[in-house]
Amino acid sequence: MGALVAQVGPVLVFLFAITVVAEIAESAGVFDVAGHAAVIAGRGRVWLLWLLVVALACVCTVLFSLDTTAVLLTPVVLAAARRVRVDPLPFAMTTVWLANTASLLLPVSNLSNLLAEYHFRAWGGVHGYLSAAWRPALVGIAVTVALLAGLHARALFGAAARRPYDPAPAPAVEDRVLLWIAGGVCVLLGPAFVSGVPPAIPALVGAAVLVGTLAIRDRSALRRIAVPWRMVLVLGVVFAAIRGLLHVGLAGPATSAVGSGTGAGALMRLAGVGAVAANAVNNLPAYLALEPTSLASPQRVVALLIGVNFGPVVTVWGSLATILWMQRCAAAGVRIRTRTFAWQGALLAVCAVAASAAVA
Repeated sequence: MGALVAQVGPVLVFLFAITVVAEIAESAGVFDVAGHAAVIAGRGRVWLLWLLVVALACVCTVLFSLDTTAVLLTPVVLAAARRVRVDPLPFAMTTVWLANTASLLLPVSNLSNLLAEYHFRAWGGVHGYLSAAWRPALVGIAVTVALLAGLHARALFGAAARRPYDPAPAPAVEDRVLLWIAGGVCVLLGPAFVSGVPPAIPALVGAAVLVGTLAIRDRSALRRIAVPWRMVLVLGVVFAAIRGLLHVGLAGPATSAVGSGTGAGALMRLAGVGAVAANAVNNLPAYLALEPTSLASPQRVVALLIGVNFGPVVTVWGSLATILWMQRCAAAGVRIRTRTFAWQGALLAVCAVAASAAVA
């Protein structure tokens, strides 16, 4: 029980703190301003705007986790696309795909990474994690961007897309002091997360700074911040339940499914099983169920993370981020066909998982 608390406790604290940071940053207008900056920097070119959204989605996912990209960045990107009268579908797919496939680079990018980071303390800590994950992380992003460009070539590079768009008016900012402080916290969290300090600590400090600032600037706005108590509680129960199942017999079948070894074939097998399991039951339970089979080496842990991070883009329930993204798309009036989402996601999953596992 002590080991479970030591591994899961900091993850849940981080989830709580980073959600508060993201919520206050969103209410301060940080994401709106970033989206507008991308529209202006695009200089009327749809393809350039899309590349800037790619960069924004990667940065948001890497620093603030895939759920932040799905929940807070997606509406901003879709609104920006509509304001400049371009097809919002490629931009919607960009946010959800990169929310998943850009979520390997740092431990904070995905809760599954944070669970794995507990074991990397024996392999060099965060720097050991980075040395093992950076190559497959960059390959996963590159594969995703290439497939997005190919599948949405007409909307992004066709004749209609070559007509310059008119930049949208700047978003209204109610409190510039809060905006600057929130933006500063977001920028500083980047180096803090790779400093070797446990990620929960800078996340808590950032949350405390923003909560204190908001209390001074507009105390009533504190009541509008969505604190993820229920999500933290549910995840805690899920983590405990999976650990209990491992003790009563789940470990044996899991070990038989993934095999052993650190060769290319063995790593692809582990990543593939992780991807299938994530699409079947969700990425976090899949990671927890298969984690004991991957602890022989850093390469095997990263291979499992490749599967459970990159793989769950086929089914909507494969990751919480995809579920939240689908809700945001529906609220914005962007229709996503389930069949198209599934076959394109399957293509991405196969390509990204295979290519990234090959360099793990």
